[in-house]
Amino acid sequence: MYLNTFAQGTQPLDMTQTDEFRSLLSSAADLGIPHRADIAYRSCNIVLRQQRFHFLEWGAPDAPAVLLLHGGHQSAHSWDLVSLHLAQKYRVLALDQRGHGDSEWSRDVSYGNYEMSLDAEAFIQAMGLHRPLVMGHSMGGRNAMLMTKRDPSKLRGLVVVDIGPELSGRGREVILGFVNNNEEFDNLDHFVANVRKYDPYRSREHIERTVKYNMLERADGKYVSKCDSNPRKLGIVRGVGALENITLEEAGTFDLPVLIVRGENSNILLPDAAERFRDALPDGTLVTVPNCGHNVHGQNTKGFIAAIEGFLAAHV
Repeated sequence: MYLNTFAQGTQPLDMTQTDEFRSLLSSAADLGIPHRADIAYRSCNIVLRQQRFHFLEWGAPDAPAVLLLHGGHQSAHSWDLVSLHLAQKYRVLALDQRGHGDSEWSRDVSYGNYEMSLDAEAFIQAMGLHRPLVMGHSMGGRNAMLMTKRDPSKLRGLVVVDIGPELSGRGREVILGFVNNNEEFDNLDHFVANVRKYDPYRSREHIERTVKYNMLERADGKYVSKCDSNPRKLGIVRGVGALENITLEEAGTFDLPVLIVRGENSNILLPDAAERFRDALPDGTLVTVPNCGHNVHGQNTKGFIAAIEGFLAAHV
């Protein structure tokens, strides 16, 4: 049983009338995130590549488009506070990637970054987006980089959040360990307590408000991870081969503006690796956000917004 609300068919669902939206506004008030009072926010479904995908659409439909791609074992809702703010100026589209959130699970258990990047490319085409800016965190950032590697001319700009060609193996092990130890619970309080240990930057109240997007209630009453489980752990374990990876040399072909956003205490994208990534890019900028780790936009949302606003204003 799902714990959250989302569109059940082809008709979009106005999310501004839900308790979930009121909960989001409470978090925004707690954190001092500016937003409009009359924001548009809809839950939608679309079929791409013979699979149903769920996405969240924010803002005016004729505003400049920004596509958001979440990290592994997260969902489009991980961007909610950022989307709420950005929707004042932009049409924000947050996609639940295959096997995540409220999108369909892959029938052939195909969860490579290459396949996910093709999904995002198909979404851009199906939605009629002309050279959107794409922002991706972690797994979503890798997927966005693979799109850029194939054809940077299709994007207006790229924001890569705490990911790059060179990653810390130790940091990836920490994330994988958290995922492995948080797949099944008798109650949600246990999951919330585990998240608090893993992510000390967010308040318990904020985590409790978002737990519904991460867990399902199974028929036997247990709560299980909302993401499909498979040996690759949905993009957390690095894929093999050129189709799945980006090198520093390939980053040198990214002929578009790129902003790298790193969390000050990230254990995934280390400072020297972030600097090498920036230096490899033809038009790259690196910003480090304080008081956060890998989940930059969730752990220091105001700092993240401050880091990206100038880049978006210049390139969207």
